[in-house]
Amino acid sequence: MRLLVLEDDAALGPWTEKGLREAGHVVDLFTDGKDALVAAMGQDYDVLVLDRMVPGLDGLSVLKALRQAKVTSPAIFLTALGEVDDRVAGLRAGGDDYLAKPFAFSELLARIEVIARRQSPSEEQSSVLSAGDISLDLHKRTCTRKGQTIDLNPKEFLLLEVFLRSNGRVQTRTMLLERVWDMNFDPTTSVVETHISRLRGKIEKPFEDTLIRTIRGNGYVFEPA
Repeated sequence: MRLLVLEDDAALGPWTEKGLREAGHVVDLFTDGKDALVAAMGQDYDVLVLDRMVPGLDGLSVLKALRQAKVTSPAIFLTALGEVDDRVAGLRAGGDDYLAKPFAFSELLARIEVIARRQSPSEEQSSVLSAGDISLDLHKRTCTRKGQTIDLNPKEFLLLEVFLRSNGRVQTRTMLLERVWDMNFDPTTSVVETHISRLRGKIEKPFEDTLIRTIRGNGYVFEPA
């Protein structure tokens, strides 16, 4: 899933981001409410994780503005403001859940998964990405093709998730660096090419066909059989 995290605490923000990435998610971390609002207006996020007290716009104002703009991404407030009135205000502003600090990371992860599933009337639809004969179960973290289970490491899994969500659009090297490795363009790194080669070896070679096509000078496109 692609997540937006709004948290200005210098220690908690990166710690939360790191944990969510290790769980296999793409994470955009913001420390200013105005920046988070602009990002959420222009990008589809599966879940928003919002602190109430941040510079620029507070998390409550950010969510109110998003809901007025018809942005429906589910949101969970993660904040030190944990009184009943605070929770009620967060829910009335359009929040789907409210978790007070301090918190257990495992609980945050579970709550994110729960509110993401609510977006679809079918849990199976919300948790499985499929194209052609290949499927990813985002909750079980499994990959199958033609009934065969394929063992992917976390980066390979995330790379394939990006391709499955691309709907046939070309994914440039820079886009993949940002979405999978959270890196800006680096002409010296071969991490994209290396991981795509390994991914191809697992999802293409055993089946003797091609799913990921290289567009010379542009990037890659996922074309399921």
